[in-house]
Amino acid sequence: MTYDTAMTTDVKALVSEAEWKLRVDLAACYRLVALYGWDDLIFTHISARIPGPEHHFLINPYGWTFDEITASSLVKIDLDGRKVLDSPYPINPAGFTIHSAIHAAREDAKCVLHTHSLNGVAVSATRDGLLPISQQASLVLPSLAYHDYEGIALNPDEKPRLVADLGDRSYLMLRNHGLLVVAATIPDAFLLMYNFESACMVQVRAKAAGSELLMLPPRAIEANATYARFAMQGQMGALPWPGLLRKLDRVDPGYRS
Repeated sequence: MTYDTAMTTDVKALVSEAEWKLRVDLAACYRLVALYGWDDLIFTHISARIPGPEHHFLINPYGWTFDEITASSLVKIDLDGRKVLDSPYPINPAGFTIHSAIHAAREDAKCVLHTHSLNGVAVSATRDGLLPISQQASLVLPSLAYHDYEGIALNPDEKPRLVADLGDRSYLMLRNHGLLVVAATIPDAFLLMYNFESACMVQVRAKAAGSELLMLPPRAIEANATYARFAMQGQMGALPWPGLLRKLDRVDPGYRS
Protein backbone atom coordinates (compact mmCIF):
# COMPACT_ATOMS: atom_id res chain seq x y z
CA MET A 1 0.00 0.00 0.00
CA THR A 2 1.26 3.48 -0.83
CA TYR A 3 1.15 5.85 2.12
CA ASP A 4 0.03 9.43 1.58
CA THR A 5 2.79 11.58 3.11
CA ALA A 6 0.69 14.72 2.67
CA MET A 7 -2.02 13.10 4.78
CA THR A 8 0.57 12.39 7.48
CA THR A 9 1.52 16.06 7.63
CA ASP A 10 -2.11 17.16 7.61
CA VAL A 11 -3.20 14.86 10.45
CA LYS A 12 -0.24 15.77 12.65
CA ALA A 13 -1.00 19.46 12.14
CA LEU A 14 -4.66 18.99 13.01
CA VAL A 15 -4.32 17.15 16.31
CA SER A 16 -2.81 17.91 19.71
CA GLU A 17 0.64 16.72 20.71
CA ALA A 18 -0.99 14.30 23.18
CA GLU A 19 -3.21 12.82 20.46
CA TRP A 20 -0.29 12.44 18.06
CA LYS A 21 1.71 10.54 20.70
CA LEU A 22 -1.32 8.33 21.30
CA ARG A 23 -1.57 7.71 17.55
CA VAL A 24 2.09 6.71 17.34
CA ASP A 25 1.76 4.32 20.29
CA LEU A 26 -1.45 2.79 18.92
CA ALA A 27 0.05 2.31 15.46
CA ALA A 28 3.05 0.68 17.15
CA CYS A 29 0.72 -1.62 19.08
CA TYR A 30 -0.95 -2.74 15.85
CA ARG A 31 2.39 -3.53 14.26
CA LEU A 32 3.63 -5.34 17.37
CA VAL A 33 0.50 -7.51 17.36
CA ALA A 34 1.33 -8.39 13.75
CA LEU A 35 4.99 -8.96 14.59
CA TYR A 36 4.07 -11.40 17.37
CA GLY A 37 1.62 -13.23 15.09
CA TRP A 38 -1.61 -12.43 16.93
CA ASP A 39 -3.31 -10.67 14.01
CA ASP A 40 -6.10 -12.10 11.84
CA LEU A 41 -5.72 -10.34 8.48
CA ILE A 42 -7.88 -7.18 8.90
CA PHE A 43 -10.48 -8.62 11.27
CA THR A 44 -9.62 -7.60 14.83
CA HIS A 45 -9.18 -4.25 16.50
CA ILE A 46 -7.28 -2.14 18.99
CA SER A 47 -8.79 1.15 20.11
CA ALA A 48 -7.50 3.97 22.29
CA ARG A 49 -9.47 6.76 23.91
CA ILE A 50 -8.24 10.28 23.25
CA PRO A 51 -7.76 12.39 26.41
CA GLY A 52 -10.70 14.68 27.11
CA PRO A 53 -14.37 14.53 28.06
CA GLU A 54 -15.72 13.73 24.58
CA HIS A 55 -15.17 9.94 24.58
CA HIS A 56 -13.54 10.11 21.16
CA PHE A 57 -11.37 7.15 20.29
CA LEU A 58 -9.03 5.90 17.58
CA ILE A 59 -9.51 2.65 15.69
CA ASN A 60 -8.00 0.99 12.63
CA PRO A 61 -8.98 1.84 9.05
CA TYR A 62 -10.97 -1.17 7.80
CA GLY A 63 -9.12 -3.00 5.05
CA TRP A 64 -5.59 -2.30 6.29
CA THR A 65 -3.52 -5.15 7.67
CA PHE A 66 -1.99 -4.51 11.07
CA ASP A 67 1.55 -4.24 9.68
CA GLU A 68 0.39 -1.32 7.50
CA ILE A 69 -1.19 0.83 10.21
CA THR A 70 0.33 4.28 10.64
CA ALA A 71 -0.28 7.05 13.15
CA SER A 72 -2.02 9.19 10.54
CA SER A 73 -4.21 6.41 9.11
CA LEU A 74 -6.05 5.73 12.39
CA VAL A 75 -9.69 6.82 12.28
CA LYS A 76 -11.01 9.14 15.00
CA ILE A 77 -14.65 8.45 15.89
CA ASP A 78 -17.21 9.15 18.61
CA LEU A 79 -19.33 6.66 20.56
CA ASP A 80 -21.95 6.69 17.78
CA GLY A 81 -19.39 5.68 15.16
CA ARG A 82 -19.27 9.10 13.50
CA LYS A 83 -15.91 10.31 12.23
CA VAL A 84 -14.67 13.25 14.26
CA LEU A 85 -11.76 13.96 11.94
CA ASP A 86 -12.19 13.56 8.19
CA SER A 87 -10.78 10.26 6.92
CA PRO A 88 -11.09 8.44 3.59
CA TYR A 89 -11.17 5.10 5.40
CA PRO A 90 -14.16 3.17 6.81
CA ILE A 91 -14.23 1.34 10.14
CA ASN A 92 -15.23 -2.24 10.89
CA PRO A 93 -18.83 -2.30 12.24
CA ALA A 94 -18.09 -5.29 14.49
CA GLY A 95 -15.08 -3.50 15.91
CA PHE A 96 -17.18 -0.44 16.62
CA THR A 97 -19.83 -2.51 18.44
CA ILE A 98 -17.38 -4.14 20.84
CA HIS A 99 -15.07 -1.21 21.46
CA SER A 100 -17.67 1.53 21.73
CA ALA A 101 -19.58 -0.52 24.32
CA ILE A 102 -16.51 -0.87 26.55
CA HIS A 103 -15.26 2.69 26.12
CA ALA A 104 -18.73 4.02 26.99
CA ALA A 105 -19.12 1.84 30.08
CA ARG A 106 -15.60 1.92 31.54
CA GLU A 107 -13.97 5.26 32.32
CA ASP A 108 -10.71 3.38 32.86
CA ALA A 109 -10.89 1.74 29.41
CA LYS A 110 -8.28 3.90 27.74
CA CYS A 111 -7.18 1.03 25.48
CA VAL A 112 -9.12 -2.05 24.34
CA LEU A 113 -7.19 -4.77 22.50
CA HIS A 114 -8.99 -7.69 20.85
CA THR A 115 -7.44 -10.67 19.02
CA HIS A 116 -8.45 -13.88 17.25
CA SER A 117 -5.14 -15.66 17.86
CA LEU A 118 -5.26 -19.40 17.24
CA ASN A 119 -4.14 -20.20 20.80
CA GLY A 120 -6.71 -17.82 22.26
CA VAL A 121 -9.56 -19.16 20.15
CA ALA A 122 -8.54 -22.75 20.93
CA VAL A 123 -8.68 -22.19 24.69
CA SER A 124 -11.88 -20.14 24.40
CA ALA A 125 -13.52 -23.16 22.74
CA THR A 126 -12.84 -25.47 25.70
CA ARG A 127 -15.38 -25.90 28.48
CA ASP A 128 -12.78 -25.33 31.22
CA GLY A 129 -11.44 -22.11 29.69
CA LEU A 130 -8.11 -20.92 31.02
CA LEU A 131 -6.57 -23.34 33.52
CA PRO A 132 -4.21 -22.47 36.40
CA ILE A 133 -1.21 -24.32 35.01
CA SER A 134 1.35 -21.57 34.43
CA GLN A 135 2.75 -18.39 35.93
CA GLN A 136 1.25 -16.51 32.99
CA ALA A 137 -2.21 -17.92 33.77
CA SER A 138 -1.85 -16.92 37.42
CA LEU A 139 -1.50 -13.28 36.32
CA VAL A 140 -4.64 -13.46 34.18
CA LEU A 141 -7.01 -15.51 36.37
CA PRO A 142 -7.57 -12.94 39.17
CA SER A 143 -9.16 -10.56 36.67
CA LEU A 144 -10.63 -12.87 34.01
CA ALA A 145 -14.25 -12.86 32.79
CA TYR A 146 -16.05 -14.81 30.04
CA HIS A 147 -18.64 -13.82 27.41
CA ASP A 148 -20.61 -16.38 25.38
CA TYR A 149 -20.55 -16.22 21.60
CA GLU A 150 -23.56 -14.55 19.97
CA GLY A 151 -22.31 -14.37 16.38
CA ILE A 152 -20.27 -11.67 14.63
CA ALA A 153 -20.64 -8.59 16.81
CA LEU A 154 -22.95 -6.54 14.59
CA ASN A 155 -25.95 -6.41 16.92
CA PRO A 156 -26.01 -3.38 19.27
CA ASP A 157 -28.28 -5.39 21.59
CA GLU A 158 -25.23 -7.44 22.60
CA LYS A 159 -23.49 -4.42 24.13
CA PRO A 160 -25.09 -4.53 27.60
CA ARG A 161 -24.45 -8.27 27.93
CA LEU A 162 -20.82 -7.83 26.88
CA VAL A 163 -20.33 -4.99 29.35
CA ALA A 164 -22.08 -6.90 32.16
CA ASP A 165 -19.93 -9.98 31.60
CA LEU A 166 -16.73 -7.91 31.55
CA GLY A 167 -17.67 -6.02 34.72
CA ASP A 168 -14.59 -4.43 36.26
CA ARG A 169 -12.21 -7.12 34.96
CA SER A 170 -9.21 -6.52 32.72
CA TYR A 171 -9.26 -9.79 30.76
CA LEU A 172 -12.23 -11.12 28.78
CA MET A 173 -12.31 -14.50 27.06
CA LEU A 174 -14.87 -14.36 24.26
CA ARG A 175 -16.08 -17.95 24.02
CA ASN A 176 -15.41 -19.60 20.64
CA HIS A 177 -14.10 -16.24 19.47
CA GLY A 178 -10.91 -14.90 21.02
CA LEU A 179 -9.31 -12.69 23.63
CA LEU A 180 -9.82 -9.11 24.80
CA VAL A 181 -8.05 -6.92 27.34
CA VAL A 182 -8.88 -3.53 28.82
CA ALA A 183 -6.14 -1.29 30.20
CA ALA A 184 -5.29 2.23 31.31
CA THR A 185 -2.63 2.70 28.64
CA ILE A 186 -1.61 1.22 25.30
CA PRO A 187 1.63 -0.28 26.73
CA ASP A 188 -0.38 -1.88 29.55
CA ALA A 189 -2.86 -3.36 27.07
CA PHE A 190 -0.02 -4.91 25.07
CA LEU A 191 1.55 -6.39 28.21
CA LEU A 192 -1.79 -7.82 29.39
CA MET A 193 -2.39 -9.41 26.00
CA TYR A 194 1.13 -10.81 26.02
CA ASN A 195 0.36 -12.53 29.34
CA PHE A 196 -3.06 -13.71 28.10
CA GLU A 197 -1.75 -15.08 24.82
CA SER A 198 1.23 -16.72 26.54
CA ALA A 199 -1.06 -18.42 29.06
CA CYS A 200 -3.18 -19.81 26.23
CA MET A 201 -0.15 -20.95 24.24
CA VAL A 202 1.27 -22.79 27.26
CA GLN A 203 -2.09 -24.49 27.85
CA VAL A 204 -2.46 -25.61 24.23
CA ARG A 205 1.08 -27.06 24.26
CA ALA A 206 0.69 -28.68 27.67
CA LYS A 207 -2.55 -30.40 26.65
CA ALA A 208 -0.92 -31.57 23.41
CA ALA A 209 1.82 -33.26 25.45
CA GLY A 210 -0.79 -35.74 26.65
CA SER A 211 0.32 -35.99 30.28
CA GLU A 212 -1.80 -35.10 33.28
CA LEU A 213 -1.76 -31.34 33.85
CA LEU A 214 -0.26 -30.04 37.08
CA MET A 215 -2.44 -27.27 38.53
CA LEU A 216 -0.99 -24.36 40.49
CA PRO A 217 -1.91 -24.36 44.17
CA PRO A 218 -4.41 -21.63 45.13
CA ARG A 219 -1.84 -20.00 47.41
CA ALA A 220 0.46 -19.41 44.44
CA ILE A 221 -2.31 -17.72 42.45
CA GLU A 222 -3.18 -15.62 45.48
CA ALA A 223 0.46 -14.62 45.89
CA ASN A 224 0.65 -13.51 42.26
CA ALA A 225 -2.64 -11.62 42.47
CA THR A 226 -0.83 -8.66 44.05
CA TYR A 227 1.48 -8.41 41.05
CA ALA A 228 -1.48 -8.82 38.71
CA ARG A 229 -3.31 -5.91 40.36
CA PHE A 230 -0.17 -3.78 40.13
CA ALA A 231 0.16 -4.63 36.43
CA MET A 232 -3.44 -3.59 35.82
CA GLN A 233 -3.03 -0.16 37.41
CA GLY A 234 -1.06 1.40 34.60
CA GLN A 235 2.35 0.81 36.15
CA MET A 236 3.86 -2.17 34.34
CA GLY A 237 3.49 -1.69 30.60
CA ALA A 238 5.82 1.31 30.63
CA LEU A 239 8.76 -0.94 31.58
CA PRO A 240 8.98 -3.10 28.41
CA TRP A 241 7.41 -0.54 26.03
CA PRO A 242 10.58 1.45 25.12
CA GLY A 243 12.37 -1.80 24.27
CA LEU A 244 9.43 -2.94 22.18
CA LEU A 245 9.51 0.35 20.26
CA ARG A 246 13.25 -0.07 19.69
CA LYS A 247 12.61 -3.57 18.38
CA LEU A 248 9.91 -2.22 16.07
CA ASP A 249 12.09 0.65 14.88
CA ARG A 250 14.75 -1.86 13.84
CA VAL A 251 12.41 -3.98 11.74
CA ASP A 252 9.30 -1.91 10.89
CA PRO A 253 9.60 1.85 11.61
CA GLY A 254 6.83 3.02 9.25
CA TYR A 255 4.20 3.18 12.00
CA ARG A 256 5.41 6.66 13.00
CA SER A 257 4.21 8.31 9.77
